[in-house]
This record gives sequence, C-alpha cells and structure tokens, in this order.
Amino acid sequence: MPTESAAVLLRDASAADLPAITAIYAHHVEHGTGSFETVAPGQQQMGERMRLVHSRALPWLVAEVGGETAGFAYANWFRERAAFAWTLEDSVYIHPERVGAGLGSRLLAELVLRAEQAGARQMLAVIGDSANHASVALHERNGFRHCGVLQSVGWKFGRWLDVVMMQRPLGPGAAQAPSD
Repeated sequence: MPTESAAVLLRDASAADLPAITAIYAHHVEHGTGSFETVAPGQQQMGERMRLVHSRALPWLVAEVGGETAGFAYANWFRERAAFAWTLEDSVYIHPERVGAGLGSRLLAELVLRAEQAGARQMLAVIGDSANHASVALHERNGFRHCGVLQSVGWKFGRWLDVVMMQRPLGPGAAQAPSD
C-alpha cells in the first residue's frame, strides 16, 4: 500500500485541474467497475459536469500531492426533483498510483464537511460493484451505513454488476426541517 511522503493539499477544483481529473476518471471508467460509464467522457464533458456542480454551490475538491492532482471528489444532487434538494450523492476517484494512501478518506471527510456547510442533510454513496470492497470500507470509515444492494443492475466488462447503496446523515439530518 502506498504512503504519502509529500504534503497533501485539499482544495477546491478549478478548470486548470480538468486534464488530470479527466485522466483519473478515464482510468476508472476503462479499467474499473466503480463507474458504470463504459466510455470515458472527454475534458469538455468533465468541465460541464464541474460547472454544474459549482453552479449549485456544491463542493468539487482535489487532493494535490507534490503539485500534482492525485484525486478528486465531488457532491451533486442525488436526483433533480425538488424534494431531493437536501440529498447529495458523493463521487471519489483517486489516481491509480495513489490508491491506498488515504487520499480517499481525506477527500471524503472534507466533502462531507463542505456538504454540511452547504446545508445538505443526507449523503448517499451509490457504489458500483458489490465487490468494490475498498469503496465500501472508505464509506464505512466515514460514517456511512449500508442501505441495500441493487442486484445485477449494470452490465460492464461482460458481467452483471450490483450497486451498493450507503447513506449518512449530514448536520441535523432528518431531526429537523431544512432551512431554505
């Protein structure tokens, strides 16, 4: 398992990070089952996704190690309907050479904090592939609980894949009504 010797800087992502973000995500699309996309989006499409997240005043973060973007995480609306306005879905992706160094936990913890500050009340993890033990463990370490498994809902790499649903409350969670 790699360890980080250089300082890790967690910061807001910007357009300057898009080449690295696009490459990191492309690797996971092309080689992993954490994303159910089968064709990696290009830099323009990733930029559109980032602009959408930012337009909603939601966090998109990068982990920088030695001046290089080593991973990213963002939160976006779980669904577009108004009743879901306080429920976010997280996404966390780490450069393949940096996996296992703790960057995912640091990014997810900061993402949770920023989502709480934005007024969100629930965060969902929609984890591709029930065999994705690293992502499940990452979310467990960050206070998520298992909600269920959607069995055989994705087809990738010639096999059916499950989706693991996990959830954690943010701030007061469901204990009080959200403030507009």
